[in-house]
Parts: sequence; structure tokens; C-alpha cells
Amino acid sequence: MTDVGRAAEQPTGLRERKKRRTRDALLHAALDLFTTQGYDATTVDEIVDAVEVSQRTFFRHFAGKEETVFAIQDLMESHFLSELRRRPAAEAPFEAMRSAALRTWNSIGEAIEETVTVELHMRTYRMIESTPCLLAAHLRRSLDLETEITEVIARRESLDIRTDPRPRVAVAAFCGVMRVTGQLWGQGQDTSVESLRALTENYLDQLVPALAGNWHTPVEPAPAPSAE
Repeated sequence: MTDVGRAAEQPTGLRERKKRRTRDALLHAALDLFTTQGYDATTVDEIVDAVEVSQRTFFRHFAGKEETVFAIQDLMESHFLSELRRRPAAEAPFEAMRSAALRTWNSIGEAIEETVTVELHMRTYRMIESTPCLLAAHLRRSLDLETEITEVIARRESLDIRTDPRPRVAVAAFCGVMRVTGQLWGQGQDTSVESLRALTENYLDQLVPALAGNWHTPVEPAPAPSAE
């Protein structure tokens, strides 16, 4: 690359890093304020004042307050879908989803920490669960994600979801387990990504026996979350 080319490229890189730092600062400030004083009680003015930028800057990065709340969830869902699309075609659908989920938890901790702390993400999750408008948005987004996963699985298996119920059924069961483990993690004291991965793996491994096995046969109970 010529010196002129390098000179032209460097400012662009610096601008992108500055934009990323501003976005991360806004996100951190928003989540900290939401979880400290309440989502409804927090204004965009308070968020931008905490970062010392304008409202215009905030809206260049986020469509509104709700988008900041689910920014880390968007990151995790994007990682999961990328992992799922990369799974070998020979894997059975449930095994592909399980592997994609566990690989996501193996790699996502660092990505979260680059933006906010895992502890702040935990506080945000609890806030969503206790804020009616955010819980409704969370459920709506979960349904959208479920539809997207179903389409990925149907394409992998060359199935038509209009005539074959198996992709919808399998994904509904998988997403149900993921919601349960997320709720249990949110109720516990261990805020680490490792604890969420372990809980997820344990519950996913109980899914097939729970659906197909004999419930009169004793099974090893899953560990209960630590009480607060």
C-alpha cells in the first residue's frame, strides 16, 4: 500500500474506533441508569449528559432507549445464529442447536466485557424481567428469533415448514429450555458466563430424556440456582 493509501485509511480507522467508543459509552451509561433508577424514569437527556454528547449523537447509534436495553442480547443472538449456520450438515438439528449454543457461551464473555460488564448485563436481564413493557418486548423478540432459527433448521434439513411440523416443534422445545436457563441464571448469585453455559448444557441434556423417556425412571436432578 502506498503512503497516500495508508494516510487515507488511518483516519477512517480512527473515526470508526471513536464511534465504537462513543456507542459503548452510551450503552454502558444507559444500562447503568436503567438498572439504578428504572427504565421508565430514565430519559435520553440523562444518558447523553452522562457521556457528555448530544441527543443527535445518541440517535445516530440507537433508535431509542429500547434498542440499548437489548443491544447485548442482539450480540448474543447474532453469535448463536452464526454458529448455527456453520454447524456441519451431518449433525442432527437438536445437536446443531446445542453445539451452537455452547460454542456461543464459550466465546461471548469476552465480547460482552468489551462493551459492558457481565454483572451489568445480569442486572439488565433482571430489569427486563421486572419491567412490563420490556418483558413484552423481550417475548416479542424471542418469538422473532424462534422463527429465524426455525427457518435455518428447515433449510439445513431441506424441509418445508408449511407442511412439516418438525422444525417448529424442535426449535420451540430448544427455545423453551433457553428461556428457562436464562431465568434461572438471572435468579442466581453466580453472574459468570461459565455458570450460564453450565446451566444451559445441563438443561439441554435433559430435554430429550424429558420428552422421550420414562418419567418413572429417576434422573439426576439439575442443580438449583444459588439463592440471593
